[in-house]
Amino acid sequence: MHPIKMAGMAAVLLATAVQAETVFVTLEKDNAIAVLDPVEGKLVKTVPVGQRPRGIAISKDGKTLFVATSDDNTIRMIDSETLKEIGKLPSGEDPETFALSPDGKFMYVSNEDDAEVTVIDIATKKALEKIKVGVEPEGIAVSPDNNWAISASETTNMLHWIDTKTRKIVDNTLVDPRPRAASFTADSQQLWATSEMAGTLTIIDAASKQIVQNIKLDVPGVSSDQIQPVGIAIDKERRYGYVAMGPANRVAVINAQTFKVEKFLLVGQRVWNLAFSPDQKRLYTTNGVSNDVSIIDLESHKVTKSVAVGRYPWGVAVKP
Repeated sequence: MHPIKMAGMAAVLLATAVQAETVFVTLEKDNAIAVLDPVEGKLVKTVPVGQRPRGIAISKDGKTLFVATSDDNTIRMIDSETLKEIGKLPSGEDPETFALSPDGKFMYVSNEDDAEVTVIDIATKKALEKIKVGVEPEGIAVSPDNNWAISASETTNMLHWIDTKTRKIVDNTLVDPRPRAASFTADSQQLWATSEMAGTLTIIDAASKQIVQNIKLDVPGVSSDQIQPVGIAIDKERRYGYVAMGPANRVAVINAQTFKVEKFLLVGQRVWNLAFSPDQKRLYTTNGVSNDVSIIDLESHKVTKSVAVGRYPWGVAVKP
């Protein structure tokens, strides 16, 4: 082959390699983060991070990982390249989950033991506000238009609508027992929330705060007590939503226009959370009991690979 053509091919291959994303997974019982190469489908390394890591997210610029180490009562800031700790945020007690504002300036943290949401200024590393919410808040989300922060209180069975400008609760939506996670559609028009004890997904109109659909997640051959939905991911075009169904060991594929469940994908045991690849062609799930991550191809809606990662994978974040 002509040297120029060979050089061109090499450049393309190198660009492709550089563009491959990295998947970070919190390992609750290993007190560590697993680093995955999803294209190769393998575990690259495991890095100690702190006591009982759960929630994880990546900054808008992809440079900083935020990890809630619940038993250390802090959110750790980690350089996504070196995987070295570069700071801590004052999260309040027992942080499990948190959400970043779309501009990357603020973090909203669920403090389950104190029935509060802590608002943190990331640049100054200071807590700005502690907002009283219902009992046992866990699921939390910020709308892409930055108007709302949502706190799901597991025991109060409510979604609390926090105005991000005033940092006050302005409305509440009563949902099914034990709401665990919440996620907005990309256009901020809908909020999706899972209820673990009821085995349901509730879809709410963000403008009216009214429920527009309640979906019972029934799986043939699986007992209802095993159907405990948690994490949610909705694609940018609002074509499909995906729900992690806990000990049912499945991900529900839901048509986001008709609200019909189209299929269930069998993944690992006790699926907690899920995250898209940057191009939204793949979905990664954390399977707590089988200690692995499932990789789902979203064009075919098929599980293509399982990657062993360590003990009790819980949260997942993807770096482009």
